[in-house]
Amino acid sequence: MIKLYDSGVYLVNGEQIIADTQDATLKIKENIGKEVVKSEAKQSTIAYNILKAHNTSDNMDNLKIRFDKLTSHDITFVGIIQTARASGLTEFPMPYVLTNCHNSLCAVGGTINEDDHMFGLSCAKKYGGIYVPPHQAVIHQYAREMSAGCGKMILGSDSHTRYGALGTMAVGEGGPELVKQLLNRTYDVKLPDVVAVYLTGKPQKGVGPQDIALAIIGAVFKNGYVKNKVMEFVGDGVHNLSADTRIGIDVMTTETTCLSSIWETDDTIKEFYEIHRRPEEYAELKPGQVAYYEGMVYVDLSKIKPMIAMPFHPSNVYTIEELNTNLLDILDEVEKSALVSLSNNKNIKYTLKDKVRDGHLYVEQGEIAGCAGGGFENICDAADILKGKSTGSDEFTLNVYPSSQPVFMELVKNGSIATLMEAGATIRSAFCGPCFGAGDVPCNNGLSIRHSTRNFPNREGSKVTNGQIASVALMDARSIAATAANKGILTPATDFDINFTKPKYYFDSKIYENRVYNGYKNPKPETEIKFGPNIKDWPEMTALTDDIILKCVSEIHDPVTTTDELIPSGETSSYRSNPLGLAEFTLSRKDPLYVGRAKEVGLAEKARVNGEDIIKALPELEDVYKRIASLNIDKENTQIGSFVYAVKPGDGSAREQAASCQKVLGGFANVAKEYATKRYRSNLINWGMLPFIFPDEIPFKNGDYIVVKGIRKAITEKEDIIKAYVVGDELKEFYLSVGDLTDDEREIIADGCLINYYRNHQ
Repeated sequence: MIKLYDSGVYLVNGEQIIADTQDATLKIKENIGKEVVKSEAKQSTIAYNILKAHNTSDNMDNLKIRFDKLTSHDITFVGIIQTARASGLTEFPMPYVLTNCHNSLCAVGGTINEDDHMFGLSCAKKYGGIYVPPHQAVIHQYAREMSAGCGKMILGSDSHTRYGALGTMAVGEGGPELVKQLLNRTYDVKLPDVVAVYLTGKPQKGVGPQDIALAIIGAVFKNGYVKNKVMEFVGDGVHNLSADTRIGIDVMTTETTCLSSIWETDDTIKEFYEIHRRPEEYAELKPGQVAYYEGMVYVDLSKIKPMIAMPFHPSNVYTIEELNTNLLDILDEVEKSALVSLSNNKNIKYTLKDKVRDGHLYVEQGEIAGCAGGGFENICDAADILKGKSTGSDEFTLNVYPSSQPVFMELVKNGSIATLMEAGATIRSAFCGPCFGAGDVPCNNGLSIRHSTRNFPNREGSKVTNGQIASVALMDARSIAATAANKGILTPATDFDINFTKPKYYFDSKIYENRVYNGYKNPKPETEIKFGPNIKDWPEMTALTDDIILKCVSEIHDPVTTTDELIPSGETSSYRSNPLGLAEFTLSRKDPLYVGRAKEVGLAEKARVNGEDIIKALPELEDVYKRIASLNIDKENTQIGSFVYAVKPGDGSAREQAASCQKVLGGFANVAKEYATKRYRSNLINWGMLPFIFPDEIPFKNGDYIVVKGIRKAITEKEDIIKAYVVGDELKEFYLSVGDLTDDEREIIADGCLINYYRNHQ
C-alpha cells in the first residue's frame, strides 16, 4: 500500500524511480544519454523552483521568502494586526484575506466575537484588506476559490494552510510570521528538503481523500519522515484523482508535520481555475527531466482501503476492516494509549469497549465539515450513499457543513442537500467549529466520527478537568455516510455498491461579489478602527538581560504535547483578542496549577522592572539568591521568569497563543528534547522566549530554579552550548542549546519579542 524509501531517489521523466545508490547516475545516463549531477537534480523539483522565485536573497541555502498573499481567520487576525500596528503598520502591502469562520457563532462571552469581526472589517478598510463575513466560507476554501494560483506562495496563520494541489506552495505559521510580511520583512528558513510522494494506480470505489491522507499520515508521522520538509506529489496516480480529492489529501499533509506541499498540475487543475473564473492562474507544474528527492513515499492508490484514525491522533490509523475484525483488541490498545494522552487523570473513566453492540462498534455522532470534509464532491458522494435511507432516531446524529456558500448553493441546486436532510442529517453554514471544539460537542464518553482535520484530546470540546471526555475518530465522508446509513454501526463505504453520480460543479461568484469587502490597493487611512471591550493591546515586554533566573512551573513527560494542550481550543478561542484574558486558560486542561505558578513568578519580574522589592514579591527568591551568590548575579538587572519542560511540544495548530500566553504570564523559555514543529518553535522565538533543547533526562524537576549565566552573550554571539545551573543545596551544572537561529531570530530574542525588535529597527 505505502512504501518509504530509505534513501534519496531520482525521478526520471516524471515516471522512472531510481534509488540513490552507487550506480544511480550510471543508470540515469543509460536512460537519457547524459551525466547527472545530484546538486543540479535537486534544483529540478517543483518546490525548489517556486522557492527560488520567491527568495529575496542571493543564497538558496538560507531563504528569505516574500509571499504573494496572506490569509487569517478571526481567532488570529486581531492579534496579528495589533502586533503589526504596534510595530508601525500603515498599509497591507499584499492581498490579506480576513475570514470569519472560527468564532462565527458568537456564542461565548457576549459581544466579543462580533466585536472581533467588526475590528477586522474596519482594519480591512483602513489598511486595504479583504474581509469575508461570517458563514461565507471557511478560510481554506475561500483561499482555494479566490486566492490560489499555480507557482504562487501563500502564508496563513492557520496550520492547515495547504493549497499544493492547486499548484500553490502554502505555509501555516504563527501570527508573528504574518506580521513580518505585513511590515515588508521576510520569512527566513533554511532550504527545506523535498520528499516525493509518488502516487500510482486508482482508488477503489468508496475510498476518498481522507482514507488516502490517513494512510500516508500513519506511514510518516511517528518516524518524522517528512518533518519540516516539502511533500511533492507526483506520479501517474495524480491524474486519476479529481481536484477535490487532491485538495482533501493535501490539506491533511499538515498532520505529517511537513513544512509545505506542492503537486504537479494538469488539465484537471486547469479546469478548476476555469470553473472558478480565474483561468489566468493556471500553469503546468512538473519536475524537470531528472529531479532528486531526499526521500519518497510510494503510494499504490488501488490498495488503499477505508481508514479510521482512532483517538487521540491522526496517525493512530487502522483500516476499518482491520478494526472491525479485531475490535476488542484494538479498542483495548486505544484505551491504554489514551491514558497517556489524558495523563492518567483519575477523574476520567475512559472507555470505548462499551460501544460494542452485538460485535459491532456503535458511534453516536458523524460530522462532515470544514476545510477537509466540507467540499462539494465529499458531500455529493455522501448524499448518494444516503439517498433513500435513514440515519435513524436513536443516539446517532449526522451534521454536514459545506465549506463555503458557493458550495452550499450548488448542493442546494443539485438536490444533495434535500437528500441529506430527508435522510436525517442537519445542514449548517460554513464554520470550522467541529474541527476545534466549538461546535457539536458529543456527549460525555461519546464517540464522534469526523471528516475533519484533528482528533486530539478535547479537540471535540469536552473538558477533562471537569471530568468530561469524548472521542473523535477521523474518517472519510463516504464511510461516515455509510455508517449513518447503518444508523451508527461503523461501516466502510466499500460495503455499499453505490452509483456515485458525480454531478458537475458550477461556481457562482455573485455570493462573494455581494458580500465580501475587497479593499486591496484601496486603503482608507481615515477609517477609525472599531475596538470591542475585549480587544486589548499586548503588554510591555522587556529585553533579555545578561543573566536569567528561571523556575520550572510545569513538567510534562508525554511523548508529544499538542498546541491544544498548551492553550486549549474551543470556547477559549473567543478570548484570543485579549492576551491576558486568554492566558488564564494556558495549560488548563493539562496542568491546571500552571497559571497560578507562572503568575507567582511573574510578580517577581514585575517588581524588578518597577524597582520594587523582589523578595517581598516572591519570598522564596531570598534562598535562591543565597544559593547562587558565588555566580555574582546582579539581582536588580537579572530577569526572573518561568519555563515549561515538555518532551516534544508544539504538535498541531499554528496558533501563536501557545507561546504568547506563556510569555504574558512571565514565561521566558521552554526546555524540550525536541520541538514537534518549526512553527511552534518560531512562535517561541517571535515572543522572545528561549527555545532550549536538552536531549537527555532532565536534572531538574517541577518547582526547581535554574540559572543561566551569560545568556544574552550566548544568544548574540552564537554560542552552541550554554552552561546552566540547577539551584539546590549545591549548584549542579548542565548544558543547554538553542539550535540553529538566524541573525534576526537572535536579535528578536535579545530584544524581548518581535514588537520590540521592530521598534528598535525602524
